[in-house]
Amino acid sequence: MRLAADLRAFAARIGHDFRRPELLARAVTHSSLATPVRPDNQRLEFLGDRVLGLVMAEALLAADKGASEGQLAPRFNALVRKETCAAVARDLGLGEVLKLGRSEMMSGGRRKEALLADAMEAVIAAVYLDAGFEAARAVVLALWGGRVGSVEADARDAKTALQEWAQGRGLPPPAYTEMGREGPDHQPLFTVEVRLSSGEAEVAQAGAKRQAEQAAARALLARMEAGNG
Repeated sequence: MRLAADLRAFAARIGHDFRRPELLARAVTHSSLATPVRPDNQRLEFLGDRVLGLVMAEALLAADKGASEGQLAPRFNALVRKETCAAVARDLGLGEVLKLGRSEMMSGGRRKEALLADAMEAVIAAVYLDAGFEAARAVVLALWGGRVGSVEADARDAKTALQEWAQGRGLPPPAYTEMGREGPDHQPLFTVEVRLSSGEAEVAQAGAKRQAEQAAARALLARMEAGNG
C-alpha cells in the first residue's frame, strides 16, 4: 500500500517512516467511514492509550526520581488526558488527514476534541505495531515535547483542587451551572459558573462544557488562594 500525499506529509511530521503504511491509514479512519474492508481506528485507540500511558509513566519517573506516587499521579493524568492528546493532534494537523464519513465531516469532526484525541492514540499504536515500543516512545516524547518537563508539580485538575480547597474549610463541594450555550453544534461555546456556598463565584467560557468548568474552577481557586475572595 502506498500512502496518499497528505498522509506521507503527516508521517513526516510525526517523524516516523511506516514500513506498514496501512497501519497509519487505519489510525486516521473514523468509524463513520469504516466498512468491512476498511477497519476503523477504535482498536488502535485502545492500544495507543496504553502505550502512551507507559511512555509517560516512565518519563515522569525519570524526570523526578524523588516524587511520590501522590505527586506523580496527577502529573500523569495531565499528560495523558484527552485534552492533551487533542492539543498534540492539533499541533500536528491531524484533523486535516482524518478520514471521516460525510455526516461526521459536515458536523465539524475534524475539530472535535474527542475525535482528535482518539486518533492521536491510534497513531501512537500504529507506530508501536509498525516498529515496536522504542520507536513509539521516541515519537511520543518528541510530540509531547516540553509538556513532560513543564507539567505542574501539582497537576490535579482545577475542579478537584477547588473541591479539596472548599472541603478543607468545611464548605460543601462547589456548584457548577451551565449559564448558556451559543454557536452551531459543531463549534459550540459553553458558559459555566462555579459558585461556593459562601457566595464567591467565577464564570468562564470554552468550546466544551468540561473545559469551561475547569477554567471557571481555576479562576475561582486562584482568587480564593490569593485572598481576594
